[in-house]
Amino acid sequence: MESPTFVVIGAGLAGAKAAEALRDKGFDGRIVLLGDEGHRPYERPPLSKDMLTGKAGPDSAFVHDEGWYSGHEVELRLGARVTAIHRAAHEVELADGTRVGYTKLLLTTGAEPRVLPGAEDALTLRRLGDSERLRQVLETGSRLAVVGAGWIGLEAAAAARQAGLDVTVLEALELPLLPALGPDVARVFADLHAAHGVDLRFRVKVAEAGAKHVSLADGTRVDADAVLVGVGAVPNTELAEAAGLTVDNGIRVDAHLCTGDPDIFAAGDVANADHPFLGRPVRVEHWANALKQPAVAAAGMLGKDETYDELPCFFTDQYDLGMEYLGHNAGHDRVVFRGDVGAREFIAFWLKGDRVLAGMNVNVWDVTDPIKALIRGGRPVNPDRLADTSVPLGEVAVG
Repeated sequence: MESPTFVVIGAGLAGAKAAEALRDKGFDGRIVLLGDEGHRPYERPPLSKDMLTGKAGPDSAFVHDEGWYSGHEVELRLGARVTAIHRAAHEVELADGTRVGYTKLLLTTGAEPRVLPGAEDALTLRRLGDSERLRQVLETGSRLAVVGAGWIGLEAAAAARQAGLDVTVLEALELPLLPALGPDVARVFADLHAAHGVDLRFRVKVAEAGAKHVSLADGTRVDADAVLVGVGAVPNTELAEAAGLTVDNGIRVDAHLCTGDPDIFAAGDVANADHPFLGRPVRVEHWANALKQPAVAAAGMLGKDETYDELPCFFTDQYDLGMEYLGHNAGHDRVVFRGDVGAREFIAFWLKGDRVLAGMNVNVWDVTDPIKALIRGGRPVNPDRLADTSVPLGEVAVG
């Protein structure tokens, strides 16, 4: 009987971890990992963190050492752009016209930076080369303009200020990170960057962003040695959509990470997955999903019954602020702070009614487990006790 072939489209962190999980789970068939970049799979967080600040080089970002793929009989094909999925034939087609047959297919196609009209010459920060180019600016330039005050924009702004550059951040909303954190917590990051000398400009509309300038709708011009645009990312769903798979804010998959086609799965940034605990589909563009989802997808490809119900989580490091976020705060109606917000040593809790939806610890460590327990337990909490640092987190629930 012919050995099965599992094909993975997308050679990033999720694709590499899927290949690893398949081997760890005992799959001894053929694995083909297809990536359109020229680099072997790497992680993205270092691109806007340690690589950008000069604390680490590009080698720190790679998922596996160079010999891992051949050592585990994984066919890693770089510079291999997939142009079509032929579901009936169980084949994927590459740009050079060749086809690869599959028994099971996993889509880890990730996302691409959102394009800002009129900003084609500006920098983005998504790929290894992007980080290396921005690092050169930090080493030789004196001024950086950042369009977008999201996670990427703020991490780049922090790295640039630490490198001694003058930094201007331009944001359409009234605060940074507003959609992700809400106004109460977003102000913490506005104050952080203002305290480090960043020129924060909110409620501005960008008319044009070139390589070395940004023109605003009100006629203002901001000149810089480089312009970085970080206004979000768009999931790479074109292949899935053309193949007739359901696409809605990413590739729709069930809790097993399976699409409507039982032989095709999706994981990582591109997957909009049913979440058993949250009770809704969730697409998360963060490292933890790309790290952990592939094992569940691999199990499904092998016919095993596993579901993905990890709580969304992410982290950031900016200046002397380190934080970890856990949960999903959609629908919250209240934020409770525990600790010293002014000193940036606190935990923020997002509540709906008297139940905790999410928690974010800022320069407070080793609290992930009790925060997770509060979210998953679903028990009502006393907000006053939640805010009281003298009350252990394990004792704030009532009833």
